[in-house]
Amino acid sequence: MQQVRSRRTLLLPVRCLVVLSLAALILGGAVPYMGGPGHAYLGYLVVADRDDASGAALAGREVRAAGGTVVQDYPQIGVVLAYADSRSFADRLRRRPGIAEAGAARTAPVPAPPGSLADPGDLRRPGGPRSPRGAASRPEGAVPGPQDAAPAPQDAAPARGRPADLLPADDTPTVPDPRERPAWNLEMIGADPGPGGDVAGLPSGFGGDRRQEALGRVVVAVLDSGVDDSHPDLRAAVDPDRSASCADGRPDRSDGAWRPDGTIPESGHGTHVAGIVGAARDGDGVVGVAPGVRIAAVRLLGPQGQYYAENIVCGLLWAADHGARAINDSYFSDPWKYNCPEDPDQAAVIAAVARAVRYAQERGAVVVASAGNDAQDLGAPRTDARSPNDRTAGAAPVVRTLGSECIRLPAELPGVVAVSAVERSGALAGYSNYGGGRITLAAPGGDPDGGSARAVVSDWPGGRYAALAGTSMAAAHVTGAVALAAAAHPDWGSDRLREALAAAARRGRCPLGPELCADPRYFGAGVLAVPPDPPAPGSGP
Repeated sequence: MQQVRSRRTLLLPVRCLVVLSLAALILGGAVPYMGGPGHAYLGYLVVADRDDASGAALAGREVRAAGGTVVQDYPQIGVVLAYADSRSFADRLRRRPGIAEAGAARTAPVPAPPGSLADPGDLRRPGGPRSPRGAASRPEGAVPGPQDAAPAPQDAAPARGRPADLLPADDTPTVPDPRERPAWNLEMIGADPGPGGDVAGLPSGFGGDRRQEALGRVVVAVLDSGVDDSHPDLRAAVDPDRSASCADGRPDRSDGAWRPDGTIPESGHGTHVAGIVGAARDGDGVVGVAPGVRIAAVRLLGPQGQYYAENIVCGLLWAADHGARAINDSYFSDPWKYNCPEDPDQAAVIAAVARAVRYAQERGAVVVASAGNDAQDLGAPRTDARSPNDRTAGAAPVVRTLGSECIRLPAELPGVVAVSAVERSGALAGYSNYGGGRITLAAPGGDPDGGSARAVVSDWPGGRYAALAGTSMAAAHVTGAVALAAAAHPDWGSDRLREALAAAARRGRCPLGPELCADPRYFGAGVLAVPPDPPAPGSGP
């Protein structure tokens, strides 16, 4: 694990440097906040009793009456994002009638609320009626493999006709173009392309044009650090009309807002995840679990290098209202690794993200999330010495002793498909979180010390490829499998799709041997299996 370079492990010192230099970034214009000398603002999530537009309107009125500024409202779920420079702001709101929760979503202040957007998206107009979940029907960080790394010279020729202005690929070691060689991770789940290039997981006869037509109707949202849609494997997959940035809790539709910001460490993470989900089959690079699927790229990683809760809420609502059938969440909510309901600030964060998750599920989306790379039992007492991860210069780390009521967001919310990671052997990866009743499925995450032979090779910004390992990669495999199931069964809602995945895993082949993947603490229902067959009548997840 000493090789972990993820945003969730040994890269934390780098992340801290980013946070500690926040003031310098603001002064230098790198953070999009308007000037406000002498002020220190925090962002707050305010949750109304009513989870609808009238609730959001009431919350907005109470925010303004308390001296705050409404930056974004989320009318679908009765929540608003507000900024205020008074530490008593949330306390006053919690005492107001009609307000269920109010709390700070960050601990590091900024000098002013965010400035205006050039092309703001619209979260006021839901994209259609909700469907009952049962009727129509949680970066986690990645670990780059240290071996087989090929240097990426700055003067390298553009790959396969790519434009010369490549996105930065930061300092993550890259690997040679795998040229669609067989991949252990796809073989493990049964997703290797079949004879004639058919996609595993679709019914017989769904090859060729029918395959492309079926998958082309399925939208998968990748909520992450951004996706390089100029990568040859992804340029045909990313749908710009369904893509946006939610990097400060507001939907930004300006051209390319969904792309990674190369000045932020680990910004290539989302491109890697997107490649696992849906990289094209074109003879080069890698093949995704669901090649041909449409990808809504939603950048959550903010300019301070954080996945704040308002970014997550914005991303989930955007994805749901733009037709996503699967939403991949390979991260946890900053600044707290685990959010505890007895803390009033964290209770507001839990409530807001939970409403956004529920809204997405009710609109037919399966929400998939990484279980985490901390080798912790999520169902047992544990310690957290890394939160808050946005603390300012000079602030001492807070060591918290937590109970099982403190949860990772969004992975431990109801109905979320929480994914643990297995290595090439099929054994639970040493870094993967686990826990009784906390894991839905296991999927290939790889070995951080195994290079391209035992990590997961996928796309990287700049037309390159990287070998990473982590529950982030595992979750992306599951998201791709959801897309296959949705393509084959477009009338299924989120609950039925989720049940189909679990049923297929229970009946699937255990890489370790018969009955050796049956411990739900580590594997949930089992190791992901494609195709996800229809669940037996009355079978549960």
